Amino acid sequence: MFQTLLAKIVPIITGTQERNAKLLAICQLLYDTVEYYNWVGFYIADTDRCELHLGPYVGEPTEHVRIPFGKGICGQAAATGKTFIVQDTSREQNYLSCSLKVQSEVVVPVFKNEVLVAELDIDSHAKAPFSALDRRFLEEVARLSAPLF
Repeated sequence: MFQTLLAKIVPIITGTQERNAKLLAICQLLYDTVEYYNWVGFYIADTDRCELHLGPYVGEPTEHVRIPFGKGICGQAAATGKTFIVQDTSREQNYLSCSLKVQSEVVVPVFKNEVLVAELDIDSHAKAPFSALDRRFLEEVARLSAPLF
């Protein structure tokens, strides 16, 4: 499934739409295709202010439109530059709850020329749904998306 999705993402990225339309199309594809991806979105990095700004997403609205680096899972990923997979959000002390339905989360930093430019954030309503395959797939989506920033 993930290889098929990557094959569909490449033409989105190389297409003629503007950046946010492309990012939204990627979010929609992931949301529609992977059953346990219940919220899919990009946060855009503002490195001057050390915060993330909500970009295109698919799923329930979130109040977290700005996240300081270091705060929550997204902020931790921004501060460390590492992918975070949280299989049970109820066990995380630094978790910013978007919805009571969210049980797990994965956040993948997006780098362009070794500079953090965005993050890909996935929330799930299931506990522990993410595997090593999800990680590799989402890290590849992040890598492919980097030229859009």
